[in-house]
Amino acid sequence: MKKALLIFVSYLMVACTGNEKEPFTFSSARLMEDIKVLSSDEFEGRAPSSLGEEKTLEYLTKVMTEIGTKPGNGDSFLQKVPLMAYESNKSSNLTFISATGDSTKLSFGQDFVGWTKKMSESVMLDNSEVVFVGYGVNAPEYNWNDYEGIDVTGKTVLILVNDPGYATGIDSLFTGKAMTYYGRWTYKFEEAARQGAKAALIIHQTGPAGYPWEVVTGSWTGQQFGLVPADGQGTGCDLEGWVTQETATKLFASSGLDLNTAIMEAAEQNFIPKSLALNLKGSLINSYSQSSSNNFIAKIEGTKYPNEYLIYSAHWDHLGKDTSLDGDQIYNGAIDNATGTAGLIELARGFIANPPERSVLFLFVTAEEKGLLGSAYYAQNPVYPANQTVAVINIDGLNMNGKMSDITVVGYGNSELDRYVDTVAASQNRVVSPESEPEKGYFFRSDHFSFAKEGIPALYTESGVNSIEHGKEWTLKQNEEYVAIRYHKPADEFSENWNTEGAIDDLSLFYTIGSKIANSSVWPQWNEGVAFKAKRDSMMQ
Repeated sequence: MKKALLIFVSYLMVACTGNEKEPFTFSSARLMEDIKVLSSDEFEGRAPSSLGEEKTLEYLTKVMTEIGTKPGNGDSFLQKVPLMAYESNKSSNLTFISATGDSTKLSFGQDFVGWTKKMSESVMLDNSEVVFVGYGVNAPEYNWNDYEGIDVTGKTVLILVNDPGYATGIDSLFTGKAMTYYGRWTYKFEEAARQGAKAALIIHQTGPAGYPWEVVTGSWTGQQFGLVPADGQGTGCDLEGWVTQETATKLFASSGLDLNTAIMEAAEQNFIPKSLALNLKGSLINSYSQSSSNNFIAKIEGTKYPNEYLIYSAHWDHLGKDTSLDGDQIYNGAIDNATGTAGLIELARGFIANPPERSVLFLFVTAEEKGLLGSAYYAQNPVYPANQTVAVINIDGLNMNGKMSDITVVGYGNSELDRYVDTVAASQNRVVSPESEPEKGYFFRSDHFSFAKEGIPALYTESGVNSIEHGKEWTLKQNEEYVAIRYHKPADEFSENWNTEGAIDDLSLFYTIGSKIANSSVWPQWNEGVAFKAKRDSMMQ
């Protein structure tokens, strides 16, 4: 019998579950020393497939061995991750041809951005029929299928960004303004490929996307990264990309349709996909190369349930160095994510001091900055089976602004893991604050999401913003300054002046939650209506 009798978690069970071990005293000095080393210039910004990676893995091997953890992949700490770099030439072109023979030629970067993840030097599109599929969502739990009644095999699909809940603001439709997985651009490309589409183009809108067109051109032009496809060819549509709202307006008009009307219709339950009076022709010139990097896996074997696993994850990588810059050329990534990496080391010390009943894995993943690639590779090629993995707790940056009276669960309401945060935060005299911008889908932007996609309940929090010493406005100002001055810039460097008290609070919270889970027989579940629940339920039968 599987875990059928173990899936219910009440607030009382969360508070009392398991034989939690003695509290562990986390050390600010140790934490700061690990961050200082990992973010030093010697590590050259910790880029995957670089000297910085070698130094990072050497350091992790030394420290985790000294702590007493075991290699997590047989007799090795490493899991090789095959990476692919690809880049679409800006001379690539797309032309839409109407039923009357009129043509609309798109300019790369100005009108559209496109790419292919195929290991091919070019992709050709020849008179591919264009179909508008609304939000491109097939969500049985919401009784919604934008592909119902139409075969898009070999065709080009035009898709709206976000989901119908955001468009209408109706709380009972999907999750209202809060973005679901179905609103994320990655899902839309995946579903289009499952439906057999040749090409998939998302219509950009600043509000629903959460960013302007300049972010699209900045993020999806130039060299991109992915995992080397297992079949040696590649997955996904032959062409994936975005078109501007202005371009989409022209395309609909050339078919005698109004884009704004189509957007309103797409938010209705009875939406019917429609073929536009357009065909797409064009070519995408592509270059690609391969390299490899490594995830680092350390293990503490459970004393009672050694074949059940709790994972703590954090990405060790950052952006490396840019020799074209004047002055400082190293992206040290001190906050992002030397702090999270050091946090996992400190958590491992805690579990060594108090051996858990379930096995605990410390997964330091690569290539998060390239698109969550290291975590995606592990989730798709797990060393330990997904149906034996209880949950994932992810750390992407620790709070160096001091004690906070609050903490935020990103994607609150998705799973029973939230209840652990509620209980443990309350024991610290803290409250759980809602996300300030749930419509932007931050749940889908860090490594825990790779596990969620595979059905494993995953927890990701953000540090609070209500400073006990300075108040909320002060913290918001610190965060704004970090994003403006240091985030993904060489200025993200270690500081002896950091206040680690908030980071220690958060590590204590992560440790206590993990201890409750690792010292019990309870399996936290996804909540009803969440997109990942069906996959989890299926694997646990």
